[in-house]
Amino acid sequence: MNTQIDFERIHNLAEEYYRSGDFYCSEAIVKTIKDEFQLPMSDAIIAAASGFPVGMGGSGCTCGAVAGGIMALGLFFGRTQPKDEKVNHTMALANELHNEFKKSHKSLCCRVLTKDMELGSPKHMEQCISFTGEVAEKVARMIVRELDK
Repeated sequence: MNTQIDFERIHNLAEEYYRSGDFYCSEAIVKTIKDEFQLPMSDAIIAAASGFPVGMGGSGCTCGAVAGGIMALGLFFGRTQPKDEKVNHTMALANELHNEFKKSHKSLCCRVLTKDMELGSPKHMEQCISFTGEVAEKVARMIVRELDK
């Protein structure tokens, strides 16, 4: 696993995956974190993020970028064994990401974040691209911080 991380590169790479249309927000974040940290796992994890864009599959609920960020945190700190207590640490990190995004943007609800925007319009795209880069960078910083403890 790579721990020499260029946070600006992560920010820009995640944004570019979205901007180019290669991946949506949650997928772009998971792919960027997986690749940049050189995690030894299948790209199937990227596929697992495919249901989250546009507020959970287009429903307009929780921002897909935040959902993808929480998935990425789980790749590092989540549990795979029953009753493993490290789930509590992972949940605390997810809560931290949630709260910081909400503090910055006043909501996690896709419908609220994109109110009065046409889906796919330049304004909508630029906002979601920005959220994607922002969350990818924040998650990378959180991961490095926690690994350094």
